[in-house]
Amino acid sequence: MVGRAVLSAWPWENLGIFKYLLYGPFIGKLLYSRYHGEVQTDSWCLHILMLCALRGLIHQLWCSFSNMLFLTRNRRIQRDGVDFKQIDREWDWDNFIILQALISSMGFYIFPFLADMPVWNTGGMIAALILHIGVSEPLYYWIHRQFHGSYLFSRYHSLHHASRVTQSFTAGSATFLEHLILSAVVGIPILGSSLMGLGSMSMVYGHILIFDFLRCLGHSNVEVVPHGLFQTFPFLKYLIYTPTYHSLHHTEMGTNFCLFMPLFDALGNTTNTKSWELHKKITSDAGKYGRVPDFVFLAHVVDVISSLHVPFVSRSFGSLPFSTRIFLLPMWPFAFVIMLLMWAWSKTFLATFYILRGRLHQTWVVPRFGFQYFLPFAREGINNQIEQAILRADRIGVKVISLAALNKNEALNGGGTLFVNKHPDLKVRVVHGNTLTAAVILNELPQGVKEVFLTGATSKLGRAIALYLCQRKVRVLMLTLSSERFQKIQKEAPVEFQNYLVQVTKYQAAQNCKTWIVGKWITPREQNWAPTGAHFHQFVVPPILHFRRDCTYGDLAAMRLPEDVQGLGNCEYTMERGVVHACHAGGVVHSLEGWTHHEVGALDVDRIDVVWKAALKHGLKPVNNAATEQNPQ
Repeated sequence: MVGRAVLSAWPWENLGIFKYLLYGPFIGKLLYSRYHGEVQTDSWCLHILMLCALRGLIHQLWCSFSNMLFLTRNRRIQRDGVDFKQIDREWDWDNFIILQALISSMGFYIFPFLADMPVWNTGGMIAALILHIGVSEPLYYWIHRQFHGSYLFSRYHSLHHASRVTQSFTAGSATFLEHLILSAVVGIPILGSSLMGLGSMSMVYGHILIFDFLRCLGHSNVEVVPHGLFQTFPFLKYLIYTPTYHSLHHTEMGTNFCLFMPLFDALGNTTNTKSWELHKKITSDAGKYGRVPDFVFLAHVVDVISSLHVPFVSRSFGSLPFSTRIFLLPMWPFAFVIMLLMWAWSKTFLATFYILRGRLHQTWVVPRFGFQYFLPFAREGINNQIEQAILRADRIGVKVISLAALNKNEALNGGGTLFVNKHPDLKVRVVHGNTLTAAVILNELPQGVKEVFLTGATSKLGRAIALYLCQRKVRVLMLTLSSERFQKIQKEAPVEFQNYLVQVTKYQAAQNCKTWIVGKWITPREQNWAPTGAHFHQFVVPPILHFRRDCTYGDLAAMRLPEDVQGLGNCEYTMERGVVHACHAGGVVHSLEGWTHHEVGALDVDRIDVVWKAALKHGLKPVNNAATEQNPQ
């Protein structure tokens, strides 16, 4: 309905990222004036561009703050998460900044005196405040109520209210017509005080930036206004709204219509009676822990540049699979400094969450980067971080905690056995999730395969894969220089299947094998030994380079979460939307099944099929096409 209404669509909505070319004339005019020595005359172009940048920064900083769950989790008003649908719907939240930049340029041409305003005028500040309270606030209140009528709401305002869990970007998510009206509301105090001869650049900057700040505050979904302020100064509850106050407008839409001043709701008898009690409750409960997660995925940072792939840095970027982008490179030094600070002072923190069948699933992050796991002097500190996270999870009542990637490294802590042995009375179940990882890899293999080449063959996963395949009469070429470790694994296999395990010491041995399972990083030169048409399955981090054009490459083992997952709005590293690493999925299955054993150390080969069937039963889906065909849902 919204897309068909007059003035509901943005004129540049089909331009995509090229909409930012609309700033081109401002930049061009500024450069032209600078070249011809007319900077003073056309300085308004610079002011418009600076205001646009500052407005975008305010919205981004508020969005980042809202997504800093390690700071805000107990002050959140709506406890649900922001999902991919909402992020996509609000993707072009900054359209209104472009619109108001264009309107401002028209204003400078229509009223040339605006370009010659002084830096400061106290009278102009007072005039703008009076016009805002006396004109903008009641005008917005009345128009806002009209937009909640059935005709205007269904055709226009419903887009804005589609977001139940508001964030600063929600403030900009509205139709073209609504932002035309909002531009007038913003502009009345500026133009009015300027026509009185009281305008100033300070008034323009101050009014616009404070306006945006308060809009972001109201949509932040984080209560930051202390209740004690209203107890000490009761009249303030009529002069300034709170995030709780405006959140109620989004959940119970017939109330709390005001722009910033609840006074007008009081005069119009539209104040939600729960506004101040709910505000008091949220601020009072801020010191408590809040809801205990049922499942925790304990991750770590991969590298410096990927540390920016989190919602509290960029919600939009975090909602897409990670890849290095040009715009990230200037931020690398900043991220590097943060890494050093995290190394020195940070503790494990909450990064993201989602809800699955009423269960709260959280991702906690150990503040360590991938390369640090290979520094001998850093291992003790990393294990201490992991141990403290496990003990914290046990203390608050988490049922399952799953160790990601290098957090379960065999050389670091024996795949989690260190913690389970040290704390035998743990109530939380510690899970490495590698049983499902092995199951995913094995189910990706083509049906009827007779021979595979396995690197990382004596690792925890390599051992399980080799033992599983040999019992199905698949010949496994195990690349290892250690005869002792090979023979130890071979002896674990039933006697009648031991001959299917073959030790090889060179890559040349696999030059006729088209199924490679890579558990140890291999160079492009080593990949050259694979025959044309070979497929590289892998469980190595980081993934190997896609060097061979005549071969195909599988992704890291992963599974798609069930369709009824709620509040999921970020991608897990390079995974597609809704897809998580298999070790994450393994922990989810462990939680959903209610299994009471720890899954640490060596893999139980007999449980591979059990875990796989349980994953499919609960609606998790394989990502690889071959696995999907072999296990139709």
